[in-house]
Amino acid sequence: MAAFQIIPDPEHLKESIALAEEYSLGFEYNDFFSPSVLDDERKAEELIERYRQIKVPGPVTSHGDFFDVLVFSEDKEVREISLKRIRQSLKISERLGAVGTVFHSNICPQLSAKKYIDNWLSSNEHCWREICAEYPGQQIWLENMFDADPAPMAELALRLKDIENFGICFDYAHACCFGMEHGVDEWAEAIGPYIKHVHINDNDLKRDLHLAVGNGKIDWEVFKKHFERYMKDASILIENNGIDAQRASIEYLKKAGLM
Repeated sequence: MAAFQIIPDPEHLKESIALAEEYSLGFEYNDFFSPSVLDDERKAEELIERYRQIKVPGPVTSHGDFFDVLVFSEDKEVREISLKRIRQSLKISERLGAVGTVFHSNICPQLSAKKYIDNWLSSNEHCWREICAEYPGQQIWLENMFDADPAPMAELALRLKDIENFGICFDYAHACCFGMEHGVDEWAEAIGPYIKHVHINDNDLKRDLHLAVGNGKIDWEVFKKHFERYMKDASILIENNGIDAQRASIEYLKKAGLM
């Protein structure tokens, strides 16, 4: 059965814990995807220690750094700093007791030349094989961001299907606003067999607004169909900030029979 999560607010942690306990939720930490936090040892340590002291009913995951993380860059130095950020993120996840860490595909949808896609595929395959072997106790999930076409991500997941701790984080809202040229049904069918983690929120089908579920134009009856087929065993982050938006999403999902 799917396990739902929320993003905790470190400034209002008691309220986040109370909401998690009320609905048996887990946490996905969103504090450590920022280079400004990764480079501030004191701030990072304070956050890590604060989170290490708490327990929530559901699974704990973390979002890794994704700003300018380009493991497929033509520039060797960019690739090296990207791998450094990935390893920093995973070491923090280990200390937090996170079962999985999310990274972004960072593919550019305007670049569709075969050479570009082939390089993205081969570089990512090499990277995640290496990283997954280094961190066998961590689930590592690649998320669609601005991806317009599900085919490259589906092909990468197929190539890495032998790696038990690699999978796809399906950001349903991203697919609904950035990938609608192919349609969300095509997205779900293409990457469905590889989905291990899911992000949901709502939007106007044009911009990534992170609205409460039910407050935008995403068709949640269609989502329910995909949920039943591909996501029932996944962990699912309700990707809203703020208790009010999180609670509104939870109540909508309950009424829809998804929680």
